[in-house]
Amino acid sequence: MYMKLRMLPLFVCLGSGVLFAQTHISVPLDNPVYYILEQAQLRGLVDPLPAVKPYSRAQVIDAIDTILGFPEKLSDTERSVLEDARQRLGNGRPGMDFKRGAYRFETRNSQGENWFSGDVGVGIKSVVSGGYYTKEKDAVWGTNDWASLYLDGDVGERLSFDVTVSGGLIRAPRDYLGTYDTYYKGFVNKGSYINQPIKVYGESPAFFPYTFQKEWDGFVFGTAGLTAGGLEKWPGSRGIGSSLQSELSGVLFDGALTMRFGRLRREWGAMTEGSSLAFNRYAQPFLALEATFNPVSWFAFSSLTGVLEYYNSEGTGSAWNFQNAFSIEQLEFNYKNYLHIDVGSSVVWPKRFELGYIFPINNNFLYQYNIGDYDNMGLFFNIRGQYPGVGALWFSAYLDEIEVASASKIFKLDRHMFAFQGGIKAVFPWLPFASVRLSYTKIEPYTYTHTRIYAPWLAKDSGHPYETSYTNNGVGLGYYLPPNSDEILLRIETMPVPSTGVHVQYQMIRHGADHGDDAVDGSNYRSELDPDNRGSITKRFLHDGAYQWLHIVKVGANHTFANFPLELFGEAGVVYSYYKGFSAAHKAQYPDSFGIIVTIGFRLFPR
Repeated sequence: MYMKLRMLPLFVCLGSGVLFAQTHISVPLDNPVYYILEQAQLRGLVDPLPAVKPYSRAQVIDAIDTILGFPEKLSDTERSVLEDARQRLGNGRPGMDFKRGAYRFETRNSQGENWFSGDVGVGIKSVVSGGYYTKEKDAVWGTNDWASLYLDGDVGERLSFDVTVSGGLIRAPRDYLGTYDTYYKGFVNKGSYINQPIKVYGESPAFFPYTFQKEWDGFVFGTAGLTAGGLEKWPGSRGIGSSLQSELSGVLFDGALTMRFGRLRREWGAMTEGSSLAFNRYAQPFLALEATFNPVSWFAFSSLTGVLEYYNSEGTGSAWNFQNAFSIEQLEFNYKNYLHIDVGSSVVWPKRFELGYIFPINNNFLYQYNIGDYDNMGLFFNIRGQYPGVGALWFSAYLDEIEVASASKIFKLDRHMFAFQGGIKAVFPWLPFASVRLSYTKIEPYTYTHTRIYAPWLAKDSGHPYETSYTNNGVGLGYYLPPNSDEILLRIETMPVPSTGVHVQYQMIRHGADHGDDAVDGSNYRSELDPDNRGSITKRFLHDGAYQWLHIVKVGANHTFANFPLELFGEAGVVYSYYKGFSAAHKAQYPDSFGIIVTIGFRLFPR
């Protein structure tokens, strides 16, 4: 189970023992090794791993060693891929290693045993992306360049640490589309329920839709320079950003209990990479205490509590309206490599000393009924069946708000807020680590949203209600699509030669417009459902206003050099966007576009 506040003293006793060759710091979620492990599980080469990521280096290395124990089931290429991944995650020799861009130190105790060791290193990532849009005859470009300095290491065999400081130059132009009403156009204010205009911006046309990730913390310094007057919310022209990610991680009970206190990206309950509806890898990082208890391969329990971060939509100002914490727990069950089931609950709650949400083995959803309904609750469920060597089928659901009495109108009434996904992933046995994924995801209107509240300790006449949407730093915690959307995704991946991955992908995304005169209510994270008509407001997907249709086709590849610390990656493809459902008088607000997008980048000294 993931560590809560009461577990913090346990870290004090983690430093004893001999240095373990496998460190417990996490492996970043963009590391290709996660795809390799998923393919191995599909083929039954390793016991099911917890559906809570990131994994530690020790977990990953142990899993790779297990997979390599089946040489008769691996091709020469697959074996080389695994051995290369293991070598990259292992510790180097003491001293300067120019191939890793790091200096390694090791300290021995009086018995001659290594008890404190680590690395001081650097890393560089550069991404350049551009799009050309034929109708507008316009080219646009963006960049996302970062340099990092890190210190990581181990104290004894059970405790590891990592601190990474980064600075970046970012450019991600985007268009201002207009304003959107939190309730809907024409809503009559009622007491504390007040319509609020929201500024709406489009996805950056320099990048493929819904792929650009904020990597800076809080704000960027814009064109005004490195002064308070230069703070901006977004690097539309050019910006300078910074980031700090860190963790303190350890294990107890022969690795059955893994604990972590840190700020990093995570993903829970994903049936394949990037698919989680409850806690997705595309969410922004935040500081949290977490733990996973995995005593046997068929059972795991995880729990996490952290503090969410404020997104200032204007670049500077007070964070009085967003003071939230987040808790989540998840139970997992596996039957060998044939069946996986997990169930859990999550909650976004205004900061307070709330012991029930902090307590790791207390159900968040049920606990809410003991203290009153102030918080944004969620339930989630995943089930996956697979036949090793052939493929897997899965179904996922996230329930934001459901009324049992009107369950027969679950697809008709707006008050039923939920998301679901169904998918299949099949193995291509004649290609190294190859698979095809086909999935459908639906995010109902108002899912992940929540009506602004006045917390019990905040007077209603203050005029400062809290926003408790399912977001962190302005980005959704759940699936990467906003409310009132759906998606069909087809993706083929393989690793034809060691250290090289190739993929082809098609997406069709449809989303209710959250701008213009034909905007659809419930299509924005900051939407709020009319409190007096919750039982009568209906939804008609694709037929109640303007909807954007996106067709995205792209191919991509990545390659890491064997004898040089450099990874190259890139994607190229087309994006066709158009709208349906708007009135003829508003056509200018919903234009069509066709774009060609190319993204290239590199990582020097990848970790």
